[in-house]
Amino acid sequence: LGKRVPPELKIFLLALAIIDDLGAIIVIALFYGHGLSLLALGIALLVGLVLLLMNLKGITNNTLYILLGLVMWAAVLKSGVHATIAGVLLGLLIPLRGNRESFHELEHSLHAPVNYIILPLFAFVNTGVGFGSVTAKDFTDSVTVGIAAGLLFGKSIGIFVFSKLAELLRLGRLPEGVGNIHLLGVALLGGIGFTMSLFIGSLAFECSADACFSLVDERIGILLGSVASGVLGYFVLGAALKKKQR
Repeated sequence: LGKRVPPELKIFLLALAIIDDLGAIIVIALFYGHGLSLLALGIALLVGLVLLLMNLKGITNNTLYILLGLVMWAAVLKSGVHATIAGVLLGLLIPLRGNRESFHELEHSLHAPVNYIILPLFAFVNTGVGFGSVTAKDFTDSVTVGIAAGLLFGKSIGIFVFSKLAELLRLGRLPEGVGNIHLLGVALLGGIGFTMSLFIGSLAFECSADACFSLVDERIGILLGSVASGVLGYFVLGAALKKKQR
């Protein structure tokens, strides 16, 4: 769809994806931790405080932030809270003011390895669906159908309804030239849930004698729901943009 998509819709979808991932990380931190260690948690908080003071003092040494971030990650991992929360905290504590060149340099250096190595590897490892063992029954299992429907209908309806509610309450408004059909298309695209959905699924359905079947069904449901959301969102948004051009 390229440049035909209004910049406001791109920003909205990007913000939605970021908030969605942050919400997932908070859920992981709160509900999938094991055996809380107060000592390790205290060390993590202390390192976080040091990072905050560095931020307030305007220190922009990226190497120092990364090294302390690794210490905080290890402490959070040992604390029993899921270590993904350390990455979020580190991102929030890296200063944006002052030497902006330093921040952009860090962002640029992380862009390629994260997008072309880490995320694809993460998705590949967490998908792990052995299609040789998949049967027709797996596609109609309640876990598969529930997850696929949740992504396709639950997320898209939630995004659309609450966006309209925010508009009615005057908390926001649709940009000029953007209508409900555009919002519906973006809401459907918001139903794509891949990396974090797979991650939470792997935590929720730990593989045991009985649960491995649920883990396979969960991954099939995520794939089906994400593909359906992406395809429908593409066609709905594409139709809206063609109508606008006319």
